[in-house]
Order: sequence, then structure tokens, then C-alpha cells
Amino acid sequence: MPEIQLGGHTIKSHGAKLAREHMHDWLILLLLVAIDGCLNAVEPFHRYVGEGMMTDLKYPFKTDTVPMWAVPIFAILLPCTIFLIYYNYRRDVYDLHHAVLGILYSVLVTAVITDSIKDAVGRPRPNFFWRCFPNGIPAFNPLDGNVLCTGEKRIIKEGYKSFPSGHTSWSFAGLGFLGWYLLGKIQVFDRRGHAAKICIVILPYLFAALIGISRVDDYWHHWTDVFAGALIGSAVSTLCYLQFFPLPHHENGWAPHAFFRMLEENDVHLSIAMETSTVTKSSSQNATAELETLECGRN
Repeated sequence: MPEIQLGGHTIKSHGAKLAREHMHDWLILLLLVAIDGCLNAVEPFHRYVGEGMMTDLKYPFKTDTVPMWAVPIFAILLPCTIFLIYYNYRRDVYDLHHAVLGILYSVLVTAVITDSIKDAVGRPRPNFFWRCFPNGIPAFNPLDGNVLCTGEKRIIKEGYKSFPSGHTSWSFAGLGFLGWYLLGKIQVFDRRGHAAKICIVILPYLFAALIGISRVDDYWHHWTDVFAGALIGSAVSTLCYLQFFPLPHHENGWAPHAFFRMLEENDVHLSIAMETSTVTKSSSQNATAELETLECGRN
């Protein structure tokens, strides 16, 4: 089935039409960006933190091993580069468009879910003590025993955003989608027993897992934050992939649904054209036969 080619469906020939058909999908992406921006701007819930709770929140305040600005590079740009490489080989704009649209939805839907939960839960990070008291001198409200932070407001705000891990959820959303994409493209489940293909598919998930582990090692997240982020990213990436592509074990799991819908439409058009041609040819033959009969009658 992968040998099907209908002569190139390129960005130049079909890109504009495809983008118009999915205009509303692209507009909703912009809405998701705006929503996530608002979620990052609002103040998260400040969970009660008493003096006795500080025992597990006194880990060092280290810099990120993987900074936040790097996450979109390996969660979005790296997979999109692979999509482009496949496009240059296949010249199928349907695959490229739906892969890019799918991974953007995967990451942005994950971002909105993650940041919504972060703001609602307000769980302190493992390094919360040093965010709250950069001078190392704790202060607590004498009435209820809650913390009275003396640190920078921006840093304290981020200190209440531990659950779930955004780095991890973004990583599994983008790289998880890439894993599904590779499953279909290299036909891992072709029943030929090429187990080496599995190693290729595991690489994106391993990379995402290492990003999550770095968040625990840097004391920015508890292990449960990372576990929850991995579940969210994996679930959303699966839903978004299956929205545009068949299951990888399917006979046609190598191409998006839109490609085969286009083939079906072309078959219909071709059938109509052939029927029209047949009717026209038959009418012409009948007319010729009638003329011949009239001429014979005259003779």
C-alpha cells in the first residue's frame, strides 16, 4: 500500500487549499496560545505551608539543566524537522500538514491542561524554602502558622507551580507524538519481526523521560509531578495523533486519513468521468448507426 503515488501533492499545488479547509483549526490554535498565556499570567493558588512542612521543601535552588526556552525546540521543532525530511522524500502535503497541525495541538492542549492544574493545585516545589526565604531566615504568620515569604514575588509565584511538571508534559506531548508518527512511517507492526525498529521508536520517549528526570535532579519537581506530567503528555499526544492518522498496525497506518479520503474522492471523480465518456461514446455510436440506416433506406 505505501507504493501509492498520485503524482505530487506538494505545498505549492495543494498547500493553500488544505490550509483554507483547516482555517478554523489554525485559529483555535491561536486561541489555545492566548489561553495558556493568561494561565501563566494569573497568580496560582497559594497552598498552606506550615513550619513542619518545610522539611521536604528545603532542597537547593538550582538552575535548570534544561531551560524552558529549550523545550519547544526538542518538543516541536525537532519533530517538525523530521516531518519535513519525510515530506521531501514523499512529497505529500497532506502528511506534512496534518503532522504539524497534530503536534501543535498535542503540545498546546497539554500546555493548557498542565498550567490549569498548576494554578488550581498550587503545590510548593522541593526548593520552595529558598524561593520563599532567600536569606535563609524563615518567617511564619503567628495566627495560622503559614509562611510569610520575603523573596522576590516572581520567584515565589513559580514556587507554587510544582504539580504537574510542565517540562515533562510538553516533552511527552511533542516527542510522544513523534513516537506515534515513527511507528506508522517505519511500519513497526508489519508482522515481519524486525525488532530493531522498536529501538528507533523508543528514542523519543527515552529523551522525554530523561527531561522529566532532570526536573527531579534539579529539585524543581517531586517525582509525582513528573509522573503526572508524563501521563498527561502521553494521553494527549495519543488522542491528537489518532485524530489525523490511523493506528500504526493498520494496513494504511503509514499515511493520514486525509490522504485516503482524497484517493476516494478522486476515484469518484474518475468514475463519473469514465461514465460520462462511455455515455458520450455510446450516443455517438448510436447516432452514427442511425445515419447509416437512413442512408441505406434512401438507396
